[in-house]
Amino acid sequence: MLREVTGALRRGSAGRDPVALFRQLSHQYATSSAPSAQTPSGAERTASVDALRQRLADGPGLFDFTSEQQDASYSVPAPSWKEKKRKPDWLKREVPGGENYTRIKAKLRELKLHTVCEEARCPNIGECWGGGEDQTATATIMLMGDTCTRGCRFCAVKTSRAPPPLDPNEPANTARAVADWGIDYVVLTSVDRDDLPDGGAAHIAETIQGLKRETGGRLLVEALVPDFAGNQDSIRLVAGSGLDVYAHNIETVENLQSVVRDRRANWKQSMAALKLAKESGARVTKTSIMLGCGEQPHEVLHAFRTLRENGVDVVTLGQYMRPTKRHMAVEEYVTPEMFSAYQAEAEKLGFLYVASGPMVRSSYKAGEFFLKNILKGGQEEKAAVAQ
Repeated sequence: MLREVTGALRRGSAGRDPVALFRQLSHQYATSSAPSAQTPSGAERTASVDALRQRLADGPGLFDFTSEQQDASYSVPAPSWKEKKRKPDWLKREVPGGENYTRIKAKLRELKLHTVCEEARCPNIGECWGGGEDQTATATIMLMGDTCTRGCRFCAVKTSRAPPPLDPNEPANTARAVADWGIDYVVLTSVDRDDLPDGGAAHIAETIQGLKRETGGRLLVEALVPDFAGNQDSIRLVAGSGLDVYAHNIETVENLQSVVRDRRANWKQSMAALKLAKESGARVTKTSIMLGCGEQPHEVLHAFRTLRENGVDVVTLGQYMRPTKRHMAVEEYVTPEMFSAYQAEAEKLGFLYVASGPMVRSSYKAGEFFLKNILKGGQEEKAAVAQ
């Protein structure tokens, strides 16, 4: 029945108000579990009621807080790769530019640094490099090469069972280059390196420590890291390296983990990694979810709750975009209104920050968020204590 609810919402039911339709189907969903004519025992009645309560807790509810968007639909279907059909207007972006953007791009060429921003053709490069109203420029650097030991169905990074060895000079060279770059906030990310005993944790930690040292602690560092195959020592090492934000992406809802991610990645392993990072001293923990992969609304809400139960502070949500025809197909394009609805629901659960929109990516405006909502708040608290 739950699939009928969300399926009808996606179809829009011939122009009917999706909120009213949602409530009607929700009522049917609840009443469809009515007891049969045969009188059950007391234990059976208790079990039946408990099961229904759990189904309703995990089921419909998303559209209850979007009543002001009476004409909004959940999504539009994604065309097949062969179809000559335009993407929705909300997926269009302006050409990047501006003083900060131009300066950072020129410095990038001079220092021979490689960023995920350019290589992945991130749609938000102009906003992150430009710095927005606060002029807080953010960039994302790739560590440990360009070849991953895993093969997730959404990712265009090259894969190999035996990637080239790590460059022992990379941590020091990256630290010096980024310090000369003059940015305010850097996001370090990396490929998975299951071929290494520690998954590359020592390499990442050394880079973070070098960045802090070269900038006198001025630079804010976020590390978007692998799950390290559940290696607790590796997680603790990175979490305690002096970074400001420990990020690890769960990518999708629990039910679609095996469909979207490599078989060596899974829901429990990722949740355990994020929880341990927080317990090991990470100031802020963060993750990201792609929408449009076939997930159901109640599954997204379940993900929010589980993340908060594991101490995750920040979540970002964006539209999955298929890199090539060899990769996993897009199921649907979720509307901006529904991204806003998800953001409102996540904020109710107490996340420090939620970024949700079709073009949002994992490191979207990371610097501006951190400086405005965390760092400045901490400084004000210290000033108040000093007085």
